[in-house]
Amino acid sequence: MTILTVDDNREDLEAIKQIIAQRQPDAELLAFDSALEALAVARTTEIDIAILETVLPELNGVELGGYLKDLYPSVNLIYLTKHREFGYEAMTLHASGYLLKPVCADALERELTELRYAPEWKNRKRVFAQTFGNFDLFVDGKPVAFKYTRTKEIVALLINNRGAQTTNGEIIASLWEDDGDPEKKSSYLSNLRQDLQNTLARLKLTRIIVKQRGSMAIVPELIECDLYDWLEKKKDSKYQYLGDFMNQYSWAEPMHAEIDEISYAMEDA
Repeated sequence: MTILTVDDNREDLEAIKQIIAQRQPDAELLAFDSALEALAVARTTEIDIAILETVLPELNGVELGGYLKDLYPSVNLIYLTKHREFGYEAMTLHASGYLLKPVCADALERELTELRYAPEWKNRKRVFAQTFGNFDLFVDGKPVAFKYTRTKEIVALLINNRGAQTTNGEIIASLWEDDGDPEKKSSYLSNLRQDLQNTLARLKLTRIIVKQRGSMAIVPELIECDLYDWLEKKKDSKYQYLGDFMNQYSWAEPMHAEIDEISYAMEDA
């Protein structure tokens, strides 16, 4: 568990650090007196709990909490402050707690044990990819609406490739085969990639796809997928393969044939 604490008052910051060291000795603690420095670190280090002062120079604690929520929707925000007037703003961020200084070790420990988002919530996968039958993508139980239908097909292709980096050329070859002007298809692919980025950013799911120069890949461990579960658990999977796989897409046939072979082997075993 990683805890971020930000307070420009050095005495209060030291008090919080001591409480965390005593009451949560296994936690990784990141302590800052600068909100901007804390945010820079949070962009590369996943934060589970943030203990924030509301009044900070450069960027106040409520604004910082909003940025942290954008990065990690299930981060637990605990405000520890002398200022009562920011309580409403904190609650609009669905903060886990709002405590008034001076620091009380027992009160802070209680907030740390009664979090809005428990550890098991963090492990909940918001994304479900349905590949058996027609392909579809769901976030929080609702189908994802992309601006272009081809954007959804790119996601299907990345899932079909199971975490392998897929180049722009491979995407173009799969989606359009030999149809049309290559330059126009490259331009269209740029629009599709932008649509994908915008949609995932809106859903706060940018981490499920890893981008490299000229290629992309799904991060399998961050999504729930009937195919992945079935390949891993075979007969023990909660998903049943009934002979259909990504029916909309002709490029899925090689994988479809591979799944059929695995299914036949399971029946003969």
